[in-house]
Amino acid sequence: MAKRKLFEEIKLNPQRYYRAPSDVNRDRRFSDEERLQILAAWERDMRSATDEPETSRLRQVTDAIAEVEKRIPIQDGVPAHSGTNDARE
Repeated sequence: MAKRKLFEEIKLNPQRYYRAPSDVNRDRRFSDEERLQILAAWERDMRSATDEPETSRLRQVTDAIAEVEKRIPIQDGVPAHSGTNDARE
């Protein structure tokens, strides 16, 4: 499977490909920006699937997102990645 197609498939259902959100951060096939997109999709799925404001799995997802965001350089006070924060809101 081509990388782009795999990436798109993973974004549709991250839990199918990874046991834990931290596994996304260890996947060397993707850039930090791509990891953020995968984790943002996972977060959206988690938030739409539960009425609870915070579950342990959702916390793992947000922790994984924070870990990736720490590695991304900040330019002019804004993280260098684009669109991820909009997708998380």
